[in-house]
Amino acid sequence: MIKISDKITLKSNILLAPMSGVTDLPFRRLVKKFGSSLLISEMIASRAMIMQTSSSMQKCQKDDANSLTSVQLAGCDPEIMSEAAKLNEDLGADIIDINFGCPVKKVVNGFAGSALMKDEELATKIMDAVVKSVKIPVTMKMRMGWNSQNLNAPILAKKAEDVGIKMLTIHGRTRCQMYNGNADWAFIKNVKKAVKIPVIANGDIKNSQDAKKAIELSKADGVMIGRACYGKPWLIEQITRELQNDYSFQEPNIQEKTKIILEHFHDMLDHYGEKVAINLAKKHLGWYSNGMNGAANYRANINKSTEKDEILELIEEFYQNN
Repeated sequence: MIKISDKITLKSNILLAPMSGVTDLPFRRLVKKFGSSLLISEMIASRAMIMQTSSSMQKCQKDDANSLTSVQLAGCDPEIMSEAAKLNEDLGADIIDINFGCPVKKVVNGFAGSALMKDEELATKIMDAVVKSVKIPVTMKMRMGWNSQNLNAPILAKKAEDVGIKMLTIHGRTRCQMYNGNADWAFIKNVKKAVKIPVIANGDIKNSQDAKKAIELSKADGVMIGRACYGKPWLIEQITRELQNDYSFQEPNIQEKTKIILEHFHDMLDHYGEKVAINLAKKHLGWYSNGMNGAANYRANINKSTEKDEILELIEEFYQNN
């Protein structure tokens, strides 16, 4: 368990990472059914949030009053970030997460995400402004630093703790590494030494063995899992159980998997409408089929499809034949 505040304690120390274009409300609902203790939104641009664009409002939607939901915000203006945080608090967010970790060029070029690790003064002003603007806990996600010559995560972590940040997640790469090379879990120990608040390790954690090793090397309080959950919304629960030496969890069989996929697809249709849902669902449908017989041909047919009923037929046929 991880205590974030007097009112919020996470039941599990295995968390789902916020991922743009992946951890939308339908996916978060699905992961919640498999026992995830914290649901984190996709990254939302703070300026879009205060303008209440339809996209930003859709991303920050909460499942229900019983879902512990964190909304992740990105931006480079302390005032706009604090306004966006306050708006999400009013909309029912339980936690605000600040993104200082995104390495994507269009985010970094706007001097947000991991670019803010190059300006500790501005990063600290943003954290301070957000913390002071809301009554709910504020957390922060970052990388080891901008590049291998500037590994300032421990310094920024201490500044974060000093202004009232309640939990830190560290991806074990620099921004310049993007997603290349291997995550350096051992480096995260330097952040853990610098602060007393909970620290979460992130990067390259694919299974319970990775999670165990990441915690051992980093001395972190937990781990955050991202890309390994593609097509596996049950992975958080599986890893949580296995770290408690409970190896009874069985991956869903074909019939169960078919039910999960159809539920996910129908939820996306309800959430987005048919046209948008079909485009967004194709990557998820592809990930679910990884490693299965005839997956390449199935994915090709899914990608060519533009009709809901045709895709439903393809799903049923593919899983009946596996």
